[in-house]
Amino acid sequence: MRLVIARCQVDYVGRLTAHLPLATRLILVKADGSVSVHADDRAYKPLNWMSPPCTLSVREPDPEAAERLGITEVWQVRAKDGDTLHISIADVLHDSAHELGIDPGLQKDGVEENLQVLLAEHPTTLGDGLKLVQREYLTPIGPVDLLCREDAGYVAVEVKRRGEIDGVEQLTRYLELMNRDPQLSPVRGIFAAQQIKPQARTLATDRGIECRLVDYDALRGLDNADERLF
Repeated sequence: MRLVIARCQVDYVGRLTAHLPLATRLILVKADGSVSVHADDRAYKPLNWMSPPCTLSVREPDPEAAERLGITEVWQVRAKDGDTLHISIADVLHDSAHELGIDPGLQKDGVEENLQVLLAEHPTTLGDGLKLVQREYLTPIGPVDLLCREDAGYVAVEVKRRGEIDGVEQLTRYLELMNRDPQLSPVRGIFAAQQIKPQARTLATDRGIECRLVDYDALRGLDNADERLF
């Protein structure tokens, strides 16, 4: 990735035209060929940009622009549809290139899979005496997240980050099928989520399904208890 901080003027010509007067800005040229122009605000959003595929060429400035504005070079970024971004550069304050390598991608923490793993390791956070039988217990219509066991019988646990009516309906279908199996019946349900909408809680309660709020940070604390000094 190339990073250039320079006083520049930017003109976009294509399906519409746009003009940015001369000012100090950050120009990013990425390995995918994209070029974007940023100011010191607007968070991550560029002032103007050209998405790949596009080509970048550099030419001499017009004599008038060179004399009047101090332009030293003009970058011409052309898209395959003909739209063009002209970046007229005056003073260059910084110019560097960096090899970032292959990005591994965003790894989200606290998603349903993380919750499921932690609850499988600590099933008693959902109720005293619960013991894990199996994660992703397969039913004829799909896997229920956790199958647990207690003195009174089996417990099917559906885990969501945000508990909504669809999740309650999903667990209801699992319970209906599982209770038809004489080797499992009776099976009760627990709907576990970080947040549970009131409508979902009402429906679950009406169907005899227990709702349990899950504190992800607390679960992580249990998971790392052996690593804590205090």
